[in-house]
Amino acid sequence: MKEQIAFERLTGLIAFARAGSLGSYTAAARSLSVSPSAISKSIQRLEKRLGIRLFTRTTRSLVLTAEGRDLHERALRLLQDAEEIEQVARSAQAEPAGTLKIAASFPVGLHIIVPLLPAFSAKHPRVTIDLRLSDRVVNIVEDNIDIAIRMGELADSSLISRRLPRYQIGCYASPDYLAAHGYPDHPEQLTDHKTVNLRYQNTGQRFRWPFRFGGREVEIVPSSGVIVDASEAVLAAVAAGAGIGMVASFMAESWVKRGDIIPVLSEFAVNRDNITVLWHESRRTNPAVRAFLDWLIEQVCIPQV
Repeated sequence: MKEQIAFERLTGLIAFARAGSLGSYTAAARSLSVSPSAISKSIQRLEKRLGIRLFTRTTRSLVLTAEGRDLHERALRLLQDAEEIEQVARSAQAEPAGTLKIAASFPVGLHIIVPLLPAFSAKHPRVTIDLRLSDRVVNIVEDNIDIAIRMGELADSSLISRRLPRYQIGCYASPDYLAAHGYPDHPEQLTDHKTVNLRYQNTGQRFRWPFRFGGREVEIVPSSGVIVDASEAVLAAVAAGAGIGMVASFMAESWVKRGDIIPVLSEFAVNRDNITVLWHESRRTNPAVRAFLDWLIEQVCIPQV
């Protein structure tokens, strides 16, 4: 079994790294808030343990030996890691501030993120939100994005991720449309109804409507009289009485609350668990990033149809 490194050895390495950088025990002691004798004794114990001399000492100077120079860079990295730990601890107590760059797809940003911003800004007034809405998949590192919220399955990534609660995809129609044309009882009856469908801007393909029945998920592409290339346009057209449309439950919520649209075929709606929050390791200790992530996870409750 590999011997665990002793605490005393770590203190000796830190004392050695600082003394080697500053050129004296006194300066090293001052920077570490200990006595010069403590630095001297730690380094002497380290030299004895390693079996080499790390410094050539004179009354006026402290010079690294050849062996000491070889080890100093490694010890210096240890000291830098120790200082980084201290900085992380300090940042954990810091008040969130600065500009927070968030990227999200248009539907997710508009219906999930934007409603949370007023309360978050009231709680953290020193944070400026820079929200970029686009269905383009951004490169978090190259585009200098702090947090990204993506919808859909993700490729393998070294980014840190967290799933948001699941939502449903289902059908909706306006009360006037349903009063005039009746309610469908089964997805197969959609051929007897007017429908509104989405065409993806990036591929030009129409959205395939998923339904769950008979213990399996089935997709259909309705023969729609109205086809649009934005989800918000689907909702607007459905609310105007153009026919039955299919959207995510978190998008339809406000329209349903106003009474503009009504869920139909709810028993055939499908669940999805593919909204993911992503951030880079380098943003882990950023107080603004941490505050927004905590707020998002605490506040988001995605409605079902």
